[in-house]
Amino acid sequence: MREIVFDTETTGLDPNNLDLPDRIVEIGLVELMGLERTGRELHLYLNPERSVPEEVVRVHGLTRDFLEKHGKFSVVVDEILDFIGDAPLVAHNAAFDQAFICAELKRCGRDIIAAERFVDTMIIARQKFPGASCSLDALAKRYQLDRYGFDLATRKGPGGHGALVDARILAEVYLQLKGGREQRLAFDIAPAAEADATAQAIHFAPRAPRPTPLASRISQAEAAAHAAFVAALGAQAIWLKL
Repeated sequence: MREIVFDTETTGLDPNNLDLPDRIVEIGLVELMGLERTGRELHLYLNPERSVPEEVVRVHGLTRDFLEKHGKFSVVVDEILDFIGDAPLVAHNAAFDQAFICAELKRCGRDIIAAERFVDTMIIARQKFPGASCSLDALAKRYQLDRYGFDLATRKGPGGHGALVDARILAEVYLQLKGGREQRLAFDIAPAAEADATAQAIHFAPRAPRPTPLASRISQAEAAAHAAFVAALGAQAIWLKL
């Protein structure tokens, strides 16, 4: 099954503010097949056509001067929609990213993405770990994603959040939430059959019996005790039929 894990960085929290709506400044999309990353990704910085508050810059490090050099959402919308296709969209706290994506699509005169296509990993995590912190950082630490090469320490510093790296982390978290790498173990019958057809047959050479049987290692006392035990079982004892 093809799925798209994605994350956005924005200028703030409200994409529907009538006076000065917040906008997407970065988007990272990661393609999954069967819960595994395929290597296909789409990463874009976007010109928000507005100011970027300083407190937000401290989170993702993207200034207005930097972003003005990049394309507007309306310019890259086809590239984004082509990459997404008809796949489900996986996000952490999906309602946030869903609101921003749909607001941007509306501004371009495009149809919004149906709500049922969004998969919220935060809901999955809260069901699996009730009462525990289910932030992306907490889940990455719980699943020890530093084992897979993710630098979790840098996310805590200024500008440590980025849409693409967060989407990659979320892709691994999503895999773990759905059962981990163990659930990917399966036997592929068709390739095995093809391999058997081309492999050389294995022949086992018969081994000649020993010329002299090995001596019994049961003592006379043990043999007598066993015989007494079998006799006590009665005439229908299975030992008497062997």
